Amino acid sequence: MGGLGVIILAAGQGKRMRSATPKVLHLLGGKPLLSHVLDACAGLDPDRVLVVVGHGVDRIREACPGVDPACWVMQREQLGTGHAARCAADALGDFSGDVLILNGDVPLVAGRTLSRMLAAHRSAGRDLTLAVAALADPSGYGRVLRGPGGDIVGVVEERDASDAERAVREINVGLYLASAGFLRAALAALDNRNDQGEYYLPDIAAYGAGREARIGSVTIDDPREFRGVNGREELAWMEKALQKDVNRKWMERGVTLKDPDSTYIDAGVTIGEDTVIGPNSHLLGKTVVGARCRIDGSAYLTNARLADGVHLRFSVVMDDCDLEDGVSVGPFAHLRPGTVLERDVHIGNFVEVKNSSVGEGTKASHLSYIGDTDLGRESNIGAGTITCNYDGFAKHRTTIGDRVQVGSDTQLVAPVAVGDDAYIGAGSTITKDVPAGALALSRAPQRHVDGWVDGYRARKRKA
Repeated sequence: MGGLGVIILAAGQGKRMRSATPKVLHLLGGKPLLSHVLDACAGLDPDRVLVVVGHGVDRIREACPGVDPACWVMQREQLGTGHAARCAADALGDFSGDVLILNGDVPLVAGRTLSRMLAAHRSAGRDLTLAVAALADPSGYGRVLRGPGGDIVGVVEERDASDAERAVREINVGLYLASAGFLRAALAALDNRNDQGEYYLPDIAAYGAGREARIGSVTIDDPREFRGVNGREELAWMEKALQKDVNRKWMERGVTLKDPDSTYIDAGVTIGEDTVIGPNSHLLGKTVVGARCRIDGSAYLTNARLADGVHLRFSVVMDDCDLEDGVSVGPFAHLRPGTVLERDVHIGNFVEVKNSSVGEGTKASHLSYIGDTDLGRESNIGAGTITCNYDGFAKHRTTIGDRVQVGSDTQLVAPVAVGDDAYIGAGSTITKDVPAGALALSRAPQRHVDGWVDGYRARKRKA
């Protein structure tokens, strides 16, 4: 039995999206539409994958770095789906297996459907297999035409169909599987005598029927699998449909979602058992959440990594951070890229941490900025503390040792280092290194002016 080639048609401009972004790069579940299609066919272990591109080819290549550069096929003129498939067939060379053709803007096709289609095609020894569906309202789709015996004799696009043909409820969903030899011959025979003056890929069915090719079909029951993205409304519909499936999957795997309708979890996220996620939370990108975590709600996590037993209080924003076991963050905290929090660290309300490591058991409970800092174990950062890391030209690092007590309203002007077991008095501005075990102070002496208030008030009343 020959191998399997895959052709993905992704050259369309997507005018109805009204966007400078190529249609197949619009995101669904945190991934480009095209990536969903690539993932669906990856389970078939194809020998060759060819992606036909046109508009925005450089951006499409950049967005899919895992695709072999040899897989990209350029369609320089947009002359229809048949022409696009012909470009890819030419690139297949003397490939002799079966060829699966998909659309890059139909992202919810399931891998199990493709496997079922391949099995049916090969077991029946067909030249061509079409995916079809029966719809109560088939408007907008090409209709499948069958002869008296039920054999497929062709597909007609709606704009080219007669009234009788438009009454047919069986549609062509745009998914094809053909032997390479049949496909080359059928594509070579296509013409553009139709309403749009384009080369229609569905016309390969009529070509095969006219030559008594072995043609069959596989029915797809779930309309989500063949719904394409043509505009923003369809993209939003798919996002909601995909999110419902993703959320259901995680609940089946032991994750509690307090309000699934307001919880958004990207397709690339992983979550451990017995984690509880509150309403209006967003887990995006490649975020990893461990077991027994609590996310109270309104969290916005992008490429974050949470170990077991982490507690995120209300309204935490995190981007590209690492949190070890038992960490507590929030409420209203912001962890920026490069943040690493070791075991049992506590980051409290209105604290921002950026490009910093915080050692085990350390606390910064409120109203602080920790940027470009290496912070040791079991230290305490008082309210209002700021690491002043930017001099107008470059960023500089602050180093704070173990068991350090930093008083409230302290500024540490980097580059500066504070040794282990040091104390820093409240209201200090630290510009020089502090030795281990020392007390650092930088306060103006406090003085009192006796009787000043009575005189001040008298002057104000007189004025």
